[in-house]
Formats: sequence, C-alpha cells, structure tokens
Amino acid sequence: MTKSWYTTLLWQAFSVLLIVTLAGCGTTTVKSTQYTPLSQETAIIPESELLDVGVVPFDPGVDGKQDDDVRPEVRNAESRYLASQLVATLQSSAAWGPVRVIPDPTTVVDLTIEGTILHSDGEKLELAIVARDSSGRSWLDKTYREVASVYAYDNRRSQPRDPFQGIYNRIANDLMQMRSQLPAGRAEELRTLSELRFARDFVPDAYSEHVRANRRGELEIIRLPAANDPIMARIQAIRERDYLFIDTLQEHYDTFQRRMDSPYQIWRAESYREVIATRQLKRESTARMVGGIAAVAGGILAAGSSDGSARVGGMMAAGAGGMLIKSALGKRQEAQMHIEALAELGESLEIALEPQVIELEDRTITLTGNAQAQYAQWKDILKQVYEAEYGMPQ
Repeated sequence: MTKSWYTTLLWQAFSVLLIVTLAGCGTTTVKSTQYTPLSQETAIIPESELLDVGVVPFDPGVDGKQDDDVRPEVRNAESRYLASQLVATLQSSAAWGPVRVIPDPTTVVDLTIEGTILHSDGEKLELAIVARDSSGRSWLDKTYREVASVYAYDNRRSQPRDPFQGIYNRIANDLMQMRSQLPAGRAEELRTLSELRFARDFVPDAYSEHVRANRRGELEIIRLPAANDPIMARIQAIRERDYLFIDTLQEHYDTFQRRMDSPYQIWRAESYREVIATRQLKRESTARMVGGIAAVAGGILAAGSSDGSARVGGMMAAGAGGMLIKSALGKRQEAQMHIEALAELGESLEIALEPQVIELEDRTITLTGNAQAQYAQWKDILKQVYEAEYGMPQ
C-alpha cells in the first residue's frame, strides 16, 4: 500500500464522515402530548371543611443564571401569570374554598402553594411545586414537566386552550388526591389552626400557648379559646378586613392575567418557533464545525503526500473545510440573533402595581410598591387599627 493511496483513502473516509454528519441534521418536534384532564369534585363539601388556598407568585428562577435565553423581564411576568393560571384551575375543580394569589407565604391560609419556574421557553414548561397546610405539613413537593406539541399554537383549533394546561391540571389533581386522604375532622382542624395562627400574630401574649410545634416541626392545637372569647371576636373582624384587601389584590392579578394573556401567548408561540429554529441552527453549526475540522485535517494530511494529485486534492479539501468552519460560525451568530429576539418579545410583559388609596374611619392611607410591599404595609396598618379600636390585651 503506497503512501499516496493511503492518504487518498483517508481523505475519502473524512469526506464520508462529513456527508454523514451533515445528513444527520434535523429538527425534532413533539407531534402530540398526552393531555391530563382536570378532576372535578362531585360530592358536596360542607362549608366548615372547605380549605382556603393561597398561591404565591412563582419564583422566576433567574437568580444566578447567566443563560442568554433566560430573560428576567419575561420570567417576572410569568411568575404572576402562571400562579394565576393555577388559581383558575383550582377554582374550576370545585374542591376548595376561596382560592387566591397571595402576596407572600407569610399570609395565613389553610393551604399555601409555592412554585419555582425551572424552565419556560414556549416549548417546555418545568415547575417545582411545594404545598403545605397551615400546620406546616407537606402535601406536595414535586417537579412537573410538559412539552407543547407542534399543534399547541395552531390558531385554527376550534377550542384553544393554554398549551400547558395539562401541567396545571396535574398539580390540581394531585392536591385533590391529598385532600381526599385527610382523616375525618382534619379539614376543620386546619381551618381552626389558621385562625389561631392569625390571632397569635396579632396578640402573641394571648394565643402563644394555644399552638405548639411537635417533634416533626408541625403545628398542633394545644387548647381552644372560649366560645365567647372577646379577643378572638375582634381578631376575626380584623381578619375579614385582611381578606378584603387580599381580594383587592386578587382583582389586580386577574386584570394582569387578562392583559397579559394575548401578548404572552403570542410570545410563547414565537418563542416556540425560535427555540426550534435555534436548536436546528446549533445542530447545523456543530455538524459543519466537526465536518470542517475533519476536512481540514484530512486535506492537510493529503497535501503532505508525494503524489501531486493527492496534494491538489488535499489543498482543495482544506479550503472546503475552512468554508464549512466559517459557515458554522455564521450559523452560531444567526442562533444568537434568535436568542436576542426572545428578549425583545418579552420586554412589554413587565407590570407595576398601582398605589392603592384606602379610606379608614379616621384617615386616608396610600400603599405603594409591589404587591408584597403593599401587603406588608397593610399588615402594619391592621395592627395599628387593632390597637386603636380595641387596645392591646394585658
């Protein structure tokens, strides 16, 4: 076997590798996904057993991330929108009492749900969901994933729905399953525990001994206040005011969801197409880079041959390989342009909560900042109202 023949054979092998590599490029999309229907509660639940549910705006999941395709302005808006979608789904299941978006997890409700957005790009949604009742007992600590089908953003569908409605349905179904496993009387006990926790926050001297944490760290009721306890009656009146304020915030979240729905679904559809296109471009870029390097290496090896035709072929192969590498770099630049387009599409999704003016009996107050900040101000005002109207107990 001569050296010339060997180098020519090696170049042919590299050429075959190049062809196979380029031929392997393709776009992968999910044609259909298994849709999970929402379970509906058919039994009549007594009002005393209907648990109040609070969903905290999701953690955007952007802290410490440096990915170019994770846009904080989009994620911050999504954190509210996705929480509102879950609230609407839970309400549709008819298994709960009032279901609201609450400003922060310190808000006292019977069941608190928190979530973190792990991934969201229009093609795939991944959420980490944690749910705890008012005792601190964990109901749910699970990661949910769903991939949208290629038909999810087809405007010709007769009954359009959220591309990821199935993920909310699965969360709601799991919570409903946990609710059905509560022992008799536990739901009423959780409602009472919530009342005692709220009262303890306002008057710790009067109610700190009513609730205690057990060895598992879960709260238990040690004793109940008297049926005609005047302090508890005052606390319940204050709690009604707190509910009214949270309902006002819920109207804000509902309005935000309606305003965001159309542009957000458009962004999702565009993002879906951008993600598919970007993945295809990256695959083509990688394939061309590998093929180009292989062609250059084979060409250099052949160019060193003593055979004249092999040297000519080697130089041509090296040149072709260089062109492939240049093409690969161009594809990567094009992919970066698609990623930047995602940021532009999401810039309009950020929203600020308007200041709220509240009329009290003796004054007018203005709450400013985001929902969490306004709620913190409101809790301070409620304590001032309690002190002014009833005085702190001795």
